[in-house]
Amino acid sequence: MMLYLMDLLGTVRGFMATGGDVLWIVAAALFLMWALMFERYWFLVREYPRLRKAVMARWDQRADTTSWYAHRIREAWISETSDLLEQRMPLIRTLVALCPLIGLLGTVTGMIAVFEIMAVQGTGNPRLMASGISMATIPTMAGMVAALSGVFFSSRLEAKIKIAREKLIDSLPHH
Repeated sequence: MMLYLMDLLGTVRGFMATGGDVLWIVAAALFLMWALMFERYWFLVREYPRLRKAVMARWDQRADTTSWYAHRIREAWISETSDLLEQRMPLIRTLVALCPLIGLLGTVTGMIAVFEIMAVQGTGNPRLMASGISMATIPTMAGMVAALSGVFFSSRLEAKIKIAREKLIDSLPHH
């Protein structure tokens, strides 16, 4: 088992070295994006049900639920709860959009490395050029894979947030 982990670590280290420094930026953006998405899932599963019950209990305790003032209070509570549900979602969407752009930065830096090799060595050494081309393509692929995983899971998260908001609205009757 330990040999397998050491081999896996060596493979990851080699992949990161082949992709260049920009790949570390893609990895950092991916890590942050997933940490935020896990936090939002945790909030939806563990924290939000308690929050929803508290808002419903406050509404049920009100004697007046039909006046204009009561409707404004209801809307304010729904808005506050929606804001808590939506917290960090703009940052998650931004990270999803940034991942392919960071990958493209890797493409540009890798192609610059290829052109530098061609300027210094000429086109006679394909091995040197291949390392620059790898440095150009691997971050792009990694950025796209990171963005695709983020698009899929963030859209699922947004759907769950929308459903949670609608259930809260439905659970606070207004007459």
